[in-house]
Parts: sequence; C-alpha cells; structure tokens
Amino acid sequence: MPNKAKKQSFRSTLQDAWYHKRGVMLVYIFLRVSVILVLVAQLFNRNFENVFLCVLVLFLFSLPTMLEKRLSIELPDTLEIIILLFIYAAEIMGEIGAYYIKHPYWDTVLHTLNGFLCAAIGFSLLDLLNRQKRITFQLSPLYLAVVAFCFSMTVGILWEFFECTMDQLFFLDMQKDIIIHEIGTVKLDPTGGNTPIRLKDIVDVIVVQGDGTQTALGLGGYLDIGLLDTMMDLFVNFVGAAVFSVIGYFYVRSRGKNRFAKRFIPVVPDPDSPSAPTIQNSDTRNESSAE
Repeated sequence: MPNKAKKQSFRSTLQDAWYHKRGVMLVYIFLRVSVILVLVAQLFNRNFENVFLCVLVLFLFSLPTMLEKRLSIELPDTLEIIILLFIYAAEIMGEIGAYYIKHPYWDTVLHTLNGFLCAAIGFSLLDLLNRQKRITFQLSPLYLAVVAFCFSMTVGILWEFFECTMDQLFFLDMQKDIIIHEIGTVKLDPTGGNTPIRLKDIVDVIVVQGDGTQTALGLGGYLDIGLLDTMMDLFVNFVGAAVFSVIGYFYVRSRGKNRFAKRFIPVVPDPDSPSAPTIQNSDTRNESSAE
C-alpha cells in the first residue's frame, strides 16, 4: 500500500507539472533524454568518468523540483528552464563536448550566468524569509540586493578555490591557461629588489625539466597558468550578480509587480489564490500594521 501511494503521488506530481509547467516539462524531458543517450554512448566508449558525469547531471536535473517540495515554494518557469540549460551547458556540452576548449567564451558566458543565478538564489532566500509573518525584523530592498550580490560573489570565489585545489592536486587544468605576450615580474630583477622587469613580444617559452630535457612549448607566447582566467571568471560573475541585484532591488521596491523580475524570483504560493502568490515586504507590513 505505501508503494502504491507513492506511485500515485509521483504520477499526480507529474500530471500537475505537465498541466501547470508544460514548457519546463518539455525542456526537462528533452534534456534528460539527451543525457541518457550521451550516457549510453560513453558506456560503449568505456569512458566511465563521463558516465558518472551523466549520472550526476540526471540527479542535478531533479534538484529544482526537490527544492520546490522541501521549501514549499514555486520556481518561475523561466528560472527553472535557465537552471536546467545551465547544468546541461556546463557539464554535457562544456565537459563532455569540450566546448570550453572549442569555444573560448563558453566558460565566460556560463560564469556570467552563474553570477546571475547565484544572486537570484541568495536574494530569494532572504526575500522568502522577509515575507514570513513570524519574523520580527524587516529588511530593506537595498539590504536584500547587497546580500544577494555578496552571496553570489562568495559562491564564485569558493568555486575558484575548488578549481585551484583540483589543479594543484590532480592537474585537471580547471583554471584554463591563457597565452600572453608580455609580463612584468620582480623575479627577474638582477639586484634581487622589488623592481619589476618587463618582458615584451614573447613568442615562445622553453621548459627545462629535471633530467635536462628542453622543450619549446610552441604556443606563440608565455603560458599564464590560470590567473587571468580566474580574474575574468570573477569579473563576469560580478557583472551577473550586479545585474540581478539591481533587478531584485526594483522588484522589492515595486512590491513584486515587476513582471521581468518575477520570472527569476521564487514565490510562496498563496493558499487563498494559487494564481496570484502573495508578495509581502516591509512596506506592506507597515500598511497592515497601521490598519
């Protein structure tokens, strides 16, 4: 009986999602089928690392629905579709399809989107808390926007820490190297002081290994090992976070009437009016208390 009840509950959940979120379900089904096909192909190629990655993606696809149930919130269709596409673009296309190598700006676009999404998550967590009637403090729109921005930047920094750790321990080159033609470094100061020596028009680098082997890299310049990539990732994360923080600020100022912002901010469904979730901020609370 419990198993039958679970099956009926799962079936009713799918039917409800198909009725209310048909666009999200179509994208979800298409991406899930695509990942399964990639998984089968990787099994035939005996590339078990990519098989694990596909299984991880299938699990990540279910996270939005799990969060909706656990937190009793409703994710906007636009936000949910962007999350699904982001996961697919980052893991399947980026890692397995090697888009990070084939398309140099692929990583930049995803980091910008990551900054935007993380700001949305940080903003939503506080915004949902701010709407609870049992919470005594009130948060201003500016405070919500600043916290959302800081949350997104913190996630971005932690991710760069993770990439650096993986590169140092397992040499995965997650912080992609960049070819540059000019450097300035105090390491070349012949006096041993703090005067940077500038090298210009670098066309090649010769690597000398411990056994005396010399190898010309032939890359057309100096190999920067991830620093500029990290700085670019953090900068575009900053841009994405700042854009959403501004959107979130005006969303709260307008008491949730901003149609564009509504597409990215989760809401708590109003039991009295399912089609019109309640938006409660400090202004509305003050009005209700005055009455």
